[in-house]
Amino acid sequence: MIDFDPSTFGLAHTYQKEDKDEINTLSMPSAPQVIYRSLNGPTQTNGGNKLNNFKHGTTTLGFVFKEGILLAVDSRASMGSFLSSEQVRKVIEINEYLLGTMAGGAADCQYWLAYLANHCRTYELKNGSKLSVAAASKFLQGILIGYKNSGLSMGCMIAGTDLSGQHLYYIDNDGMRLKGDIFSVGSGSTYAYDMILSLTEAVELGVRAIYHATHRDTASGGVVRVYHIHQNGWTKVHDGIDVVDLHYKFAQQKGLVGDGDEAKQRLF
Repeated sequence: MIDFDPSTFGLAHTYQKEDKDEINTLSMPSAPQVIYRSLNGPTQTNGGNKLNNFKHGTTTLGFVFKEGILLAVDSRASMGSFLSSEQVRKVIEINEYLLGTMAGGAADCQYWLAYLANHCRTYELKNGSKLSVAAASKFLQGILIGYKNSGLSMGCMIAGTDLSGQHLYYIDNDGMRLKGDIFSVGSGSTYAYDMILSLTEAVELGVRAIYHATHRDTASGGVVRVYHIHQNGWTKVHDGIDVVDLHYKFAQQKGLVGDGDEAKQRLF
């Protein structure tokens, strides 16, 4: 169990100027002390035993192409070998111009991305302008640095558009923050990489990449969801394509049945 109150966050650090992003005017939250109440021992503070070390899996893909950024994810939730859901929404709609993906602990990702959404809205109301993608990712990084080694499990992508264009960032629970053109996060991530072309081709690539990852990685599955981030915000391209339907569709395109017994099909 963790005791803390997010409202007690203080403004202890300030961001440094980073390229053209106006994140030097934003303040970084200092994480409150986290208290662990162990079931088998005395209360411990930061640096003590970690939270439950459970296995988890997912596949999330994000890449930059000539018409913006594409995000594609699966929808399976698992804990070890137990599959708890096939309908999890792993793209969090932070606001009309910013999206986040979740990989790792679902509760951790959902809570802190929701907290980021609240901060973005508060910043907009106070300053009359939207928070840049770089500043939003930096704010989330500040929180995760404060909770480093405290048991969080997060591997998130932050993608969005602002006055300087479309941007894609990766942030994880160790406080790492990277800006890049392509990221794939989760247990199925090694199966999802490829090349990028036009919007139609990018959508097809995203769908195929997630499908192939779900076919090879048992911790990924469910449905494929695809988002396109462009200069006007983001558009939901696909809200749920069943990977089973994709399996038979792609098999038929190859002249196969798709039941796994292709050798018998060729003989008879």
